[in-house]
Amino acid sequence: MTVVTELKKSVDVVALEQKVKSMYRDVATNPHGDFHFEMGRALAERLGYAPTDLDAIPAESIDSFAGVGYYFDLAQLKAGEIVVDLGSGSGMDAFIAASKVGETGRVVGIDMTDEQLEKASRLRDSAGFDQVAYRKAYIESTGLPDSSADAVISNGVVNLAAVKENVFHEAARILRSAGRLALADIVTDVRLPEGITCDATLWAACIGGALQIGDYIAAIEAAGLKVEHVRQNPEYHFISDSAQGATSRFGVKSVSILAVKP
Repeated sequence: MTVVTELKKSVDVVALEQKVKSMYRDVATNPHGDFHFEMGRALAERLGYAPTDLDAIPAESIDSFAGVGYYFDLAQLKAGEIVVDLGSGSGMDAFIAASKVGETGRVVGIDMTDEQLEKASRLRDSAGFDQVAYRKAYIESTGLPDSSADAVISNGVVNLAAVKENVFHEAARILRSAGRLALADIVTDVRLPEGITCDATLWAACIGGALQIGDYIAAIEAAGLKVEHVRQNPEYHFISDSAQGATSRFGVKSVSILAVKP
């Protein structure tokens, strides 16, 4: 039995989904509220997003940005490419991806939260990002065709899934040969104890579901992808006391990863 499967058994998956939807509904509708994590433009710039890229997309999408790192330098998106954003939220990364693939490219954002999808779609329409489509689906089951994407991106979302292996297998399925998976996510130095992995609130805050870094990389490679680059994002910090406590005790941290489909 894999570590990922064991983690799934330690959390109420239904309760987790409802907690995640509730938290990210608030991220969409009340981005200046109190959360375990930082949000917004100041965070995005500190993580490495270029001000010129942020200036070119809807400001409201940046207000609800709850990502954990920067990976577009790893993704190396090109004009005309098809990109899938797993857990697209209010659309900030999808809009940036659209600006990089241009009018001849296409970006599909996948999210399960109605309020996030509604906000992202409204911003897309008002800003004229016609090459962006949003789709309500789970990141483990996008409903997209096999080998249909040049790149899959994701920011701080895979750790929310009960079974990360399923997400990576889905990414590998929809990627074309030589396609790239570029993401930022939360991992740990040591495996988390059950008391934390059973806490749906900490899981929804990107902590309780975090895998030990070696297990995370192994799960990507078990899906048939080759990990080519891993780097830490030391500029990312949790802000609540409970989140900071887990961070210091278990080495919870952000990393950016590039993997390629052979």
